[in-house]
Amino acid sequence: MPEPRRYIPTPAGFLMVLRQGDDVLARLEALMRDEAIPAATLSGFGFVHKATFGFFDFSRKEYRPRTMQDLELTNLTGTLAWKEGRPAVHLHAVAGDADFRAFGGHVLALEVGRGSLEIAVAVIPHRLERALDPGIGANVLQL
Repeated sequence: MPEPRRYIPTPAGFLMVLRQGDDVLARLEALMRDEAIPAATLSGFGFVHKATFGFFDFSRKEYRPRTMQDLELTNLTGTLAWKEGRPAVHLHAVAGDADFRAFGGHVLALEVGRGSLEIAVAVIPHRLERALDPGIGANVLQL
């Protein structure tokens, strides 16, 4: 049986509805390649089984990761661009747990939980690239 469709076109870009077990970053990368998206902004919300957030440590020039499970994603925002010919997905999110505590930061990994995760992708018609800024040691969107 074929896999159910995960996105549809909209006047501004695409609407994605991801389901339990979906890898959000992989699905967004596939959307970029399959639809030849030059760049985009996005926003979303939904249920998360596992999320790995990162806090960028400028002195070490790397993310300090923390993984959490069974969260409700209250806000997902980010950009889609390219780096060295490959999709470059840059996401930040805030999610809450059953005790109404909120967590967030840069998204390093995100797996959809029970229910769904909805993402509105607004396409930008100009191809945008990310490049390493050696002064800060992080990738920066180039205009």
